[in-house]
Amino acid sequence: MQKNNTAVQAGKPNKLADWPIRTLILSMGMPMVLSMVLQAVYNIVDTIFVSHMENGATAVLALTDSYSIQLLIVAVGVGTGIGINALLSKTLGERNFEKASCIAGNGIFLAVCIYAVFLLFGIFGTRAFIGMQANGNALRQEMGEQYLRICCIGSFGSIGYTVYERFLQGTGRTNLSTIAQITGALLNIILDPIFIFGLDMGVTGAAAATVVGQLASLGMAMLFHYRWDKEIRRDWKHIRPQWGLIRGIYAIGIPAAIMQGLLSVMVLFVNLVFGTQGDMAEPLQAAYGIYYKIQQFALFAAFGLSNTLITVVAFHYGRRERARLRQCVRYGLLYAAGLMLLVTLLFQIFASPIAGLFQSGDSPEIHQLCMRSMRICTLGYVFMGVTVLIQGILQGFRCVFSPLVLALLRLLVLPLTSLGICLALNVSHDLTLVLLIAASAPPAALLSMFAARFGKDTALTSSLVSVQTAISGVGRFVLRSGYPGTWFYGFVERALIPFGLHHVFYIPFWQTAVGGSMEI
Repeated sequence: MQKNNTAVQAGKPNKLADWPIRTLILSMGMPMVLSMVLQAVYNIVDTIFVSHMENGATAVLALTDSYSIQLLIVAVGVGTGIGINALLSKTLGERNFEKASCIAGNGIFLAVCIYAVFLLFGIFGTRAFIGMQANGNALRQEMGEQYLRICCIGSFGSIGYTVYERFLQGTGRTNLSTIAQITGALLNIILDPIFIFGLDMGVTGAAAATVVGQLASLGMAMLFHYRWDKEIRRDWKHIRPQWGLIRGIYAIGIPAAIMQGLLSVMVLFVNLVFGTQGDMAEPLQAAYGIYYKIQQFALFAAFGLSNTLITVVAFHYGRRERARLRQCVRYGLLYAAGLMLLVTLLFQIFASPIAGLFQSGDSPEIHQLCMRSMRICTLGYVFMGVTVLIQGILQGFRCVFSPLVLALLRLLVLPLTSLGICLALNVSHDLTLVLLIAASAPPAALLSMFAARFGKDTALTSSLVSVQTAISGVGRFVLRSGYPGTWFYGFVERALIPFGLHHVFYIPFWQTAVGGSMEI
């Protein structure tokens, strides 16, 4: 049976193996970017609609209190999915279809186990979790409990979809996973006003709409998987846990889950710290919660492209195709920088109307804080996108430690250090918020860790050529741009001085080919 299946697969064109890398990354990456962005839609759409309720400001705070657990659910699901994706793609690249089927079956087993944990938390843990953030506000406590409990009890849709999405992505069918995700997101958008206002369910209706949308996405993904993923055979015996495969999944999945989970830790910690700021506590918490949800569009877009590189790199790493691996690095870095630059421009231009979508009571202060945060913090989005992409490339090569260090620096060390300094110096509240978020932009100097890691691995050493080529290309662009390029350099360098990030910007111009070269 396996021989026949292998023969069938050998006789069909393989998208991952045969398509040009630049086309492959775009064709797989754009659906995955859209899919990941839609992951952020659920809580954002809920927040927009509940902000227009009678107690909209309190409802926004209640959803902010719940957000860290929602991020954790996504983190554990995505981390597990990334481990499945990397192992599944590598195994398919090796043409071992029986093992690939077992990996998929164990992925389903893990999804059930993860759901059981969050189900128990939803039943027994929501009261204490919301209580430590609500600052004694009874209405905020009640709304937060209602919303979070429903989201946790109904989280099987989110967790299950993440696993089935990876099956489709691992076989190169990213367009199908995107269709499933769009279906759920659109259903959530349609049901939110019906449940919240039409049926007068309030935040309970927002949570119910989210769960229904996620279950719809899961149903579509399961339908597509069982209909088109012929490379993966369906048999109940494959669901039986095999601890060797589970260890292989989580060798990549645990670091990936931790990297995503650090988002949850940071949001919770900052929410608790801002809760100690007296009369400014609730405006700070609301503004931070709103901005961070807006930022998730950019961050999840970067994760979508990064996840594409995990699949493509893992597949070609399994086939030991070094030339195509070098192209993966080259085009991945180029596309990540371009995508984040586009997002930066959109957020700069439309900062005010985007922040205005969240009518948190009648507080213009919250609107100004959100708008100011967007205008300043987007300057670091290109650095953030490139770093997230590098994490994905390293995960595709089954590296464990380096991606985790990058995530720790980006999400905890720099932002929380900034927060501590601001509070210790008694900096104004609005500047504290902006500086904290701006510190989330990862320094470009972290690229050196990427180069150092590649230098240790013989299979990857040649990828340094791609990095050098990219640097030289930027240098040629700067030289050709003339006076506008000089103005842009000076503008960005000066704009970053108040945040201490100007060193990150000018060092590449001083020490690499970005700044040009001179023959003596």
